[in-house]
Amino acid sequence: MKRIVLSAFGVLALALAMLTPAFAQSKGVVYYLVPTLLDEFQTGSVSALEMFLKQVGYEMKTLNADNKTDTQQSQMNDVITLKPAAVILAAVDFNALKPSIEAAMAAGIPVVEFDRQVTSTKSAFTSVAGTIEIGYVAAEQAEKLLSAKHGSVKGKVLQVLGDPGDPYTLDIQKGFEEKMKAFPDVQIISVPAMQWEASNAGTIVADNIVSNPDIDLIFSHAAHLSVAAVASLEAAGKKPGDVMMMSSNGAPVGLDLIRKGWLNVEVEQPLYAQAAAVAMFMDKIVGKQEIKAGEYDVLGLKSTVTEEAWGPNIKIPGAAIDKSNVDNPAFWGNLKPPSDTVKPVE
Repeated sequence: MKRIVLSAFGVLALALAMLTPAFAQSKGVVYYLVPTLLDEFQTGSVSALEMFLKQVGYEMKTLNADNKTDTQQSQMNDVITLKPAAVILAAVDFNALKPSIEAAMAAGIPVVEFDRQVTSTKSAFTSVAGTIEIGYVAAEQAEKLLSAKHGSVKGKVLQVLGDPGDPYTLDIQKGFEEKMKAFPDVQIISVPAMQWEASNAGTIVADNIVSNPDIDLIFSHAAHLSVAAVASLEAAGKKPGDVMMMSSNGAPVGLDLIRKGWLNVEVEQPLYAQAAAVAMFMDKIVGKQEIKAGEYDVLGLKSTVTEEAWGPNIKIPGAAIDKSNVDNPAFWGNLKPPSDTVKPVE
C-alpha cells in the first residue's frame, strides 16, 4: 500500500524504540527487504518488525527497493552471500522474485513472506492479513450503509482496486463480491488503480462521478486511494457525506478522513499483529523446526496457521473502524504501538 506521510513514521519509530528492550546478545541478523518507504504501512512495518524481533533476540537490517523489481532482486542476491539467520520479504513483484526466494531457500536461508503472499514457490513462513475476510467485513459494512440510505441493500458501488497483480487487492475483491452476490440490486463497478498510484485512483473517481453520477458508495482498497478520491469529489463540488466511502487498510490518513466526515468505514489491516507473528515464530523458522497448524493468539487476535503448498501460512483478521471507535489505540493507524511483549512459540 502506498501512503505518503513519512512524518508519522518518525513518531512511530521513536515510540517503538522507547518500548523495545535491549538484549545482551543477538541470535543473528535478519534482513527485511521492504518494497518502498513511501508508504505508511511499510514504514510502520519496519519499526514494528524491528521492535518485535529484538524482543525475541534478533537484530534486523532493512533494505529498501524503492518499488523497483530489479533492485530487490539484486538485494536478494547480495543478502544470500551474507548468510543471515533469515530474510523477510515483502515482494515488489511476486513472480519476478520467485527465483531469488528459491535461491535463498536452497542456500539454507529461510525466507519469510510478509504482508504479500507468494504462492508460486515454497517459503519458510508467510504472515498476512485475512484479505478475503477483509472483503467480507467490507461487504457487511456496505450492506449496512446502502440499507440505511435506501431502506434495502441496493444502489451503485464504485470499487477502486489496487494493482491487479497484487493478491492483496484481488483477495479483497473476491471476498467483497462473493458476499455482495446475495444482493442483485447492487451494481458494482470495479476499476484497478495501476501500481497503487493515488493519482490513478483520483482519475477513476473523477471519470466515474461524471459517467455514473448516481454512485452511492466508493470502496477503495487502501486509504491513500481514498485521499485521492476525496480530492476528486471536492473538485466536483461534493461535500462530506454526499457520497459514502470506505477503504481497507487502516492507515492514519484513513482514520483522519473518518474524523473529517468523508470516510464512513475503514477496514483495518492488522500491521502490528502481522509483525508480531513473524517474531513469535522466528526461532522455529531459523531452527528449521516444524510450525504446527492451528489457532494462535497474536496480540489478542485469534489467528490461524495452515500448511499450504507454499509453506506455513498465518492469517490474521482485521476489524471495521468508524466514528464510534476511530480513536482506539489498538488500531495501527493511531500510531500508538502496543506495549505487549511477544514470546517465541515453543
